Amino acid sequence: MAAQRTSPAGRRPRARTAGALLAAIALGGCAQFPDEHPGTWRDQPSLEPQAGPQPSIEQPAPPPPPPGQPTEDVPAVPIGCIDPDPAVVATCLDPVGAITVLPDGRGALVGERATGRILRVEQDAEPVEIARVPVDRSGGGGLTGLALSPSYQEDELVYAYASVGGENQVLRVAPGDSPKPVLTGIPKGSTGNAGALLDDGRGALLVATGDAGDRANAANPGSLAGKVLRIDGFGAPAAGNPDPKSRVVASGVSDPGGLCGAAETGGYWLTDRGATRDALHRVEFGTALGEPAWSWPDRPGVAGCAAGPASVVVALTDAAALYALNPGPDGTFTGQPAKVMEKTYGRFSAAANGPDGLLWLGTANKSGGAPVPSDDRAIRIEPPSGDTGKD
Repeated sequence: MAAQRTSPAGRRPRARTAGALLAAIALGGCAQFPDEHPGTWRDQPSLEPQAGPQPSIEQPAPPPPPPGQPTEDVPAVPIGCIDPDPAVVATCLDPVGAITVLPDGRGALVGERATGRILRVEQDAEPVEIARVPVDRSGGGGLTGLALSPSYQEDELVYAYASVGGENQVLRVAPGDSPKPVLTGIPKGSTGNAGALLDDGRGALLVATGDAGDRANAANPGSLAGKVLRIDGFGAPAAGNPDPKSRVVASGVSDPGGLCGAAETGGYWLTDRGATRDALHRVEFGTALGEPAWSWPDRPGVAGCAAGPASVVVALTDAAALYALNPGPDGTFTGQPAKVMEKTYGRFSAAANGPDGLLWLGTANKSGGAPVPSDDRAIRIEPPSGDTGKD
């Protein structure tokens, strides 16, 4: 699929929001991991669709025009790459494979799965390509994971998970330099080639690898496929691993969609697409994944996730929705899990938390969906003002 260039993001007045919106959630960032001062998660109400329009970040949104009366300067629907929805940060991307939020919360890095482009996107600014990885998108591969380095504000290093040269790799991207592999030899097969990255908040990088289409790989301790790995910035086993000589901290992965969470706020979560069901696993270092914390027999296409102490949000690609769960202290979930934002932006493929509690999302409508002219998009959802109606 040919990559489409993104038009300038300064493309619309802040006049209207589109579709159903999310209630306030505070999810600590899944994308940045400081060495000594991990971020603090904030406990807020769980994610729900809202009935009314939401304010923009910088100024309140004016009231919409009376029903049936068109606006003069804001299109009702996207026209080309111009999208009137103020939640949309970037348009006309290739399908998004990964997203990670920058420390200031105003911008994010977006990885296009099929092209290997890594773009910096920000509201009202032209997206900037910072790197391009030569990817092989066959078998569900391509660029599927992004994470910032532990000291990103000093070194601006970014890590990517991608299918390159007949295998899957973790690569380090330095400013102005071509991507360099730091972990190679992850098997690539006919399927099961997606991967995910997450800073663990303790100076290490978590890497979820697919099983390369062979379930035996996931159980084989000598294979890097079908595992959750914990590595340092050079690809070596990170300090504090259960086995100091091994990168492997968990096994039994099939085809990962996302990693999210933090040790101090309820642990780490992994979404996985199995042969008979999709699943959400709580990752416990030193053990195989075992039975999932939640599963979907209808296989809605679990993708990226974003997690905080009170909620886990899972992007659903095939179901074109988000799924919100509220984990309890005993490993179960409280309340009724909710499918929200169904068919609002189409196929959600990536999710990440910003340090300000906002949720960033990426779409993959050009890959099996029904794209609108401005697809694919990077989206930042703002919490509503006022009472949500929840106790």
